[in-house]
Amino acid sequence: MSSARLGRRSVLAGGAAVAGTAALTAAAPPAAATGPGTGTAVGATVVAADPRYELLTTGINKRFVARPEYIKMIRSTADAARALREAFRAGKRVSVRSGGHCVADFTCNPEVEVILDFSEMTAVGYDPRLRAFFVDAGARLYNVYEALYKGWGVTLPGGVCHSVGAGGHVSGGGYGMLSRAYGLVVDHLYAVEVVVVDARGKVRTVVATREEDDPNRDLWWAHTGGGGGNFGLATRYWFRSPDARGSRPGDQLVSPPARVWTSALDFPWEQLDEASFTRLLKNFGSWHERHGGPDDEYRHLSSLFNVNAKAFGRLSLYTQIDATIPRSRALLDAYLEELLEGTGVEPVPMERPSGELAAMPGQFRPMELPWLAATRMLGAPDPVGANPVARVGLKSAYFRKNFTDHQAASMYRFLADPELDNPDTTLVLLSFGGRINAVRPHATASAQRDSVFKVIFQNIWAQPKDDARYMRWIRDWYQDVFAETKGVPGIDGVTDGCYINYPDPDMADPRQNRSGLPWHSLFYKGNYPRLQQIKGRWDPSDYFHHSLSVTTGR
Repeated sequence: MSSARLGRRSVLAGGAAVAGTAALTAAAPPAAATGPGTGTAVGATVVAADPRYELLTTGINKRFVARPEYIKMIRSTADAARALREAFRAGKRVSVRSGGHCVADFTCNPEVEVILDFSEMTAVGYDPRLRAFFVDAGARLYNVYEALYKGWGVTLPGGVCHSVGAGGHVSGGGYGMLSRAYGLVVDHLYAVEVVVVDARGKVRTVVATREEDDPNRDLWWAHTGGGGGNFGLATRYWFRSPDARGSRPGDQLVSPPARVWTSALDFPWEQLDEASFTRLLKNFGSWHERHGGPDDEYRHLSSLFNVNAKAFGRLSLYTQIDATIPRSRALLDAYLEELLEGTGVEPVPMERPSGELAAMPGQFRPMELPWLAATRMLGAPDPVGANPVARVGLKSAYFRKNFTDHQAASMYRFLADPELDNPDTTLVLLSFGGRINAVRPHATASAQRDSVFKVIFQNIWAQPKDDARYMRWIRDWYQDVFAETKGVPGIDGVTDGCYINYPDPDMADPRQNRSGLPWHSLFYKGNYPRLQQIKGRWDPSDYFHHSLSVTTGR
C-alpha cells in the first residue's frame, strides 16, 4: 500500500497507542512601557494624491472600499488623541483599523471621511508597573506570539491567522488553538488604554483595569468581547492571567506547551456520499459535545476542520494536542479514530494548502513539534490576507450541541452541489469549549460560554461581477442550514448566536434576518444592555459607529 493511502488504522498507529491599582487616567501609557506606541511619535497623513492612498482605502475584503479625505497613520497614543480631537472638531466621520482584517464594512465604506490606522503601533513588551505584558493595537498576532515566547516563554491563546491585528482581535474576545486549554484572549486581559471623546469634544486617554476598585472598570469590561470601533480608540492592551502570582514576568501569563503533536489529514470527496459526509460531521459534533467541559482531559486538543466544497476536491483536518500531558499521543489517536468511525473514509496526506492550512504531508502520521514551530506553520497561507483581489462572504455560528439531521443534510447538499464551481467555498469547524466555558457569561462581554465548537461559512472570489451571485448563494446556504430556527443560529439551543469578530451585517437586515431576534442578541445575548450603558458613558454622542455598533440606547 502506498504511503499516500495507508488507511485509517495505519494513520493512527505508531505511538503510545494583586493588589488594586485604582483608576489610571493619563496622556500616555505608564512610563515603564516603551515602544512605538509611547511618546509623541507622529504618523503620516495620506491623502488621495499620495501613491499609498489606494492601498489604504480597503482591507482584506475588496467588496468594501472607502474614499476618505485622508488616512491618518497613528504612531503613538498622543498621536491618536490629537487625530481624534481634530476629526471630532471638524465633524468628520471616522473609522478605525488595526490590522485590516474586518470582513464587513466597519472600516471601509462610502460614508467614512477619515480612517485612523494603527498598524504602525506594534510594540510588545513587559510593564513591571502593572505586572503585565503590553501589546499595541497594531501588533500582528504572529509578531505577538514570537515576541512573548522568545522574550519570556509566555503566550496568549489567540487566533491562527498571522496577519490579524491585536486591536480588533482582542476587543472581540479572541480565541485560537490554545483556547480550550487557557480560555479566550480576554480572559487574560488586565487593562486597556482607550482614547475617548465626550459630547463636548473633550478628548482624554484612560487606562481601565479589571480591578474591582477601578471606577473605569466598565470600559475594561466592554473590551472583553464588545467588539471594535464602539467606545473609543483602543491603543494598547495589558495582559496578566487571573491566577498570576509573584513578580517574575514569566509567571504573569500562561506558557504554551513546549511541544505539540500535530496531525494533518485530507478526506477526498470521491470517497464521500451523503451518509459518510453526515457521519463525519456528526462524529465531530458528538465528540465536541461530550468533551466541551472546562476540566475535560481533552481540553488540550483542538482541531481546525476545513469542510471544503466538492469543487475543491478534499476536506482538510488539522489537529494538535499538548505533547507534554500524560497519554497525549493516545488521546490524539483516540480522537482521530472516533472522527473516522463508521465513515469508511481512508485519509490521504494534506499535499496542498487548504484555507489557512499549509500543505503538511509530513503530518500524515502525527508529528511532534515545538509549539512555536507548529504555530508558524499553521495559518501561514492566509488565503484572504495574501490575496490582493479577495472578495469575501462570511457568516458564523456557535454550536452548543451536535448538528441536527437537517443541518448536516443542508451542508452536504450545498457543498456537493455540482453547479457550485467555486473551490474557495468552505465550512470551517473550529474546536471551542474547555476552559473557555469555565467563565460566567456576564464576567466578560463574551457571552457564549457553553458552546463546544464554532462554524464559519465562507466563500472567496475575485471579480466584482460575481458579488451578487456568491452573496446570494451564501445567504441561501446559511438560511437553509438554520431553517429550523428561522434562518439564523438561535440562542440557547443547538446553537448560540454569532461571533462579533466574524461580523455579519445581514443579521441587522430584516430582509436577511427574519427570525425576530435582534442582531445584538445573536452577537452579545444578555450582555447588550450593559454594553449600551457603557457606550452612553464613554461615547455619549455615538461618535464611533458602524453597521453593527453598540448604541447608547437613548
